[in-house]
Amino acid sequence: STDGEQNLICSSIAEVDTRSVHKSAANISRRIRTDLLYSQEMSQDQPAIIRLNPTQYAHILDNNSNVTRVLIGPKTQARQDHELKVLGPEEMVLVPPRHYCVVQNPVRRDAHGEVLLNEQGQVTLAYGEEEIRTEGPPFPLYPGEQLKKPPTPLAIVPPQTALRLEAIRDFDDRGTKRVAGDEWLFVGPATYIPRVEVKILDTLRATIVQPGTALKLRARQETKDAGGATRQAGEEWLMRRAGAYLPGVYETILETVQPLVLTERRAIHLRAVRTFADEYGAQRRAGEEWLLTIKECETHIQDVHEEVVNASLDIVTLARNQYCTVRNPWDDEGRPQMGRLDLRRGERAFFLKPGEELVGGRILDVVVLGPDEALLLRATQPFTDAGDVARTPGDRWTVVGPCEYVPPVEVEVVKRYRAIPLDETEGIYVRNIKTGAVEMVIGRTYLLGPDEELWEKQLSPEVEDLLAMPHNDTKGVKVADMARAGGGRDKTRVVTYRTPHNSALQVYDYRQKSSRVVWGPGLVMLAPDEQFTILSLSGGKPKKQNQIHALSLSLGPDFMTDVVVVETSDHARLQIQLSYNWKFDIDSHSRNMEDAAKIFQVPDFIGDACKAIASRVRGAVAAASFDDFHKNSAEIIRVAVFGRDADGHIKDAFHFPSNKLVITNIDIQSVEPVDQRTRDALSYSVQQAIEITTKSQEASARHDAERKAQEAVGLLERQKLKDEIEAEKARRALLELQAESSAVQSMGHAKAEARARAEAAQIEMQAMLEQAKIKAQAQKISAESELEESRLRQEAELEFLKRRNELEISRARDMAQIEREKFKEQVAAIGQETIVKLAQAGPEMEAKLLAGLGLQSVLITDGKSPLNLFNTAKGLMGQALTD
Repeated sequence: STDGEQNLICSSIAEVDTRSVHKSAANISRRIRTDLLYSQEMSQDQPAIIRLNPTQYAHILDNNSNVTRVLIGPKTQARQDHELKVLGPEEMVLVPPRHYCVVQNPVRRDAHGEVLLNEQGQVTLAYGEEEIRTEGPPFPLYPGEQLKKPPTPLAIVPPQTALRLEAIRDFDDRGTKRVAGDEWLFVGPATYIPRVEVKILDTLRATIVQPGTALKLRARQETKDAGGATRQAGEEWLMRRAGAYLPGVYETILETVQPLVLTERRAIHLRAVRTFADEYGAQRRAGEEWLLTIKECETHIQDVHEEVVNASLDIVTLARNQYCTVRNPWDDEGRPQMGRLDLRRGERAFFLKPGEELVGGRILDVVVLGPDEALLLRATQPFTDAGDVARTPGDRWTVVGPCEYVPPVEVEVVKRYRAIPLDETEGIYVRNIKTGAVEMVIGRTYLLGPDEELWEKQLSPEVEDLLAMPHNDTKGVKVADMARAGGGRDKTRVVTYRTPHNSALQVYDYRQKSSRVVWGPGLVMLAPDEQFTILSLSGGKPKKQNQIHALSLSLGPDFMTDVVVVETSDHARLQIQLSYNWKFDIDSHSRNMEDAAKIFQVPDFIGDACKAIASRVRGAVAAASFDDFHKNSAEIIRVAVFGRDADGHIKDAFHFPSNKLVITNIDIQSVEPVDQRTRDALSYSVQQAIEITTKSQEASARHDAERKAQEAVGLLERQKLKDEIEAEKARRALLELQAESSAVQSMGHAKAEARARAEAAQIEMQAMLEQAKIKAQAQKISAESELEESRLRQEAELEFLKRRNELEISRARDMAQIEREKFKEQVAAIGQETIVKLAQAGPEMEAKLLAGLGLQSVLITDGKSPLNLFNTAKGLMGQALTD
């Protein structure tokens, strides 16, 4: 093999990993053979002549020394057998002005900028390093170098902008020692040339600080601010100077602090986070609170050591008729008086200081009392009022209108109340809170005293329901309806009840242990210790106890209905519905307490009376058979209830001496058998009687209907004959009218046809005449139009020729004038002397030319054109004579 192939074999063996020593020789041979074949193929594929342009380069591998060198154009070189072109031709890297590129693994250079080579002639690389190259001549990439970043424009830092840089390794920056991790700013306007030792962290832009605003800054580590003050890490401060502000390298802009606007009606409540001196020179302690108003400043920027408790604290405005109580007021020295109260009355406007608060959270109106109003007051602290009256805690007194009253802080307003106007039929219960006595005030306007209060009278639920019912009559209220009764009652008002006409009401006084009866119509007004007596009466059919409740007792006359079950002597059970007329035997003119006491002795007079009457009826019916009772039921019952007098006549009334109740009449409303079979038999007999009556009525009705039907048929036949006669008369009249109509129709048709033909001929002739007139008129108009058109065309042509000639004349005149002016201006521009010199320049030049040639005169001709020798000769002679 050649030397190059031996070198390639050696290099292949050297590249074998240490672990391949233990492999078989066959694997090594196979690897060497593969590299030889690849080298031969590459060598055969590459051209023998390498041509490079001025901006190209190539990498050539010397297989003998295994060294790769760089060929730089322009160059043409023959490739040796042991050389292999591994790269190229490639264009050199051209970095335009104001651009840069990044080369990885750059070559090492000496102090003169020459590339360093090792002992074998291979370029030395700085592996892992990067090199930034700026504008300059095109350069090649040496073996091992890589273009990490192609040519890129340099970063231009505009005004009010900066780059935040960080050193990633130690280096010297134009005399400044930079340590890895250092940060600094590259401030514009400038062009930033990057370095491999520096990394760009961020681009900072100046923040515009508007007048009246500020920037809130925080130090990331110890630094100095724009004013030269030292700031510790984490410290915050404000930049208040208006204009563009570019934060330092270790400064962070947290936010733009907007000003808080103060007005006449708005203040700011602040709290100190830590001890500091505020913008106005006041020393503030940590936790201290204060107010800023329009008196201190118009706008305020919140400091970093301040906390805004309320940015919009509205002013408290009191009108002339308003007041408020402030808790924890400040004294004149600016110290809060905790626990105290301060009364402030309008007209006035103020801000609540820190810690102050309105009692109740609102502004109160001055209490304006009318003539019928009063305030009940209670002293909470000892003080002397406006009337020089010493008040101790717990004292109660009233202020009566008309007046304006503002309660001092030592006074509590218990309530405000009005005088109660009362009619003659109205009243209230008043209780003295010192003695506990309750009295009833009726028929006058009453204003409660300081030791008085309205007392509520309690009634039983039954009485409340009866009073709340919309109708308070003497018949009472059913228990089922009372559950649905409702309505609120003012319990401080005197309980009143209007006793209906012809009724009585009993009221019991628990204090005096006596009762009184009020006769109707009348008004009952309960005293504080009085209660109504409730009547619990029987109701329903048959009667049941405690079905009706009532306050008043009707004196009658009235009626009540009851159902009684009786049994005859032959054991027929019957259900009888009876109605009783009743009344109380009391003289309406001489009503006394004895009568009043008797009528209320029987609590349930209805149940008692119905039971007594039913007992008598059952006894009387039990002695009679069913047929006798069915025939004489009314007499048997009336005799059983009323009885007979000495003469054997039935009495008129049944008296109850215990309560003076009188039954005046009995009405038997119905009698029904209780037994079902008896009821069915009675129902069957009644049904048979009804059927017999119904059938006789049906037969009579049927006979009447048949008679009326025969009469109707006769009337119908008679009417038919009359209608046929009238129809024949109408048909004859119709035929006559049809004949007359046909004659008139034929005559009218002929006349209309003749008239239509005549009118058609006349219309046709008129149309032809009109058509002829219209044609003649159209021809006339056409001729006139053509004549007018010809005349207008000729006039237009004449006008056109006239104007064109005028335009040509004007144009020629203007052109002559322009030429004249042009020539005049040219002559004026050139000048008279210049024209003279131009005219003399040709002959003088010819004369000088002849004089230079030594000729007095010369004539040059081609021998074909004739010459006027007379003038020539004359010229020659004249010249000779001149000489």
